[in-house]
Amino acid sequence: MADFPERLMRLQKFIAECGVASRRAAERMIVAGRVTVNGRVVTRLGYTIDPDTETVLVDGRPLEPELKVYYAFNKPRGCLTTSSDPHGRPTVFDVLGKLPVRVFAVGRLDFDTEGLLLFTNDGHLKYRLTHPKFGVERTYRAVVEGRPGAEAFTRLSTGIELDDGWTAPAKVRLVNPGTKLSEIELTLYEGKKNEVRRMCAAVNHNVVELRRISMAGIKLGELQLGEYRALTEAEVQTLRNAVSRQGNHMA
Repeated sequence: MADFPERLMRLQKFIAECGVASRRAAERMIVAGRVTVNGRVVTRLGYTIDPDTETVLVDGRPLEPELKVYYAFNKPRGCLTTSSDPHGRPTVFDVLGKLPVRVFAVGRLDFDTEGLLLFTNDGHLKYRLTHPKFGVERTYRAVVEGRPGAEAFTRLSTGIELDDGWTAPAKVRLVNPGTKLSEIELTLYEGKKNEVRRMCAAVNHNVVELRRISMAGIKLGELQLGEYRALTEAEVQTLRNAVSRQGNHMA
């Protein structure tokens, strides 16, 4: 994919962020000749615009980006991080209910994982929070089988080879030691699928329960399972600061 200045945005993405339609539907609108930029019909899907200086119309109606919103949600176990499921399983949006504007989950938590999940309609920030190159911090509490020893902690903290490559260095600490079950805390800087569960399984301490307690400086706090709240302006700035420099945890 070609690189272009950050202030520029693909036309279909801008249309979607204005709440007119999904990005796929926006692509169809462009191809059908229903979209103009500065008075000129644009039918090329790779076209980019500067939202601050150019005027976009769909069917003659000028577009304005939606007000950006940011939410923290305490995801319960037993629901998917998706908008719908062909098998009829519950999704996070079934639990969230109807919000004032259309939002997207920032990354994913798997079906059996609970905890902090962020939602926003700010596509630019969502991209930076989820792209591995920005090394956004994610902290989890995991109840695992047995009691991990020094060797397991060394492997977890320095990196483990999984079937899709090595994990990045992580912070790991023992929170509540036990004989049959122990609770550990892991802070990761990437978002491989089911990463915590696979890392723990690789050191022979399978995860029994998993909860994300913070992401990019935003903490779960007292938010109850299934509840959500709007982030404060200070928290939104915390998110922006978290992606202001790549790999800041490695500095």
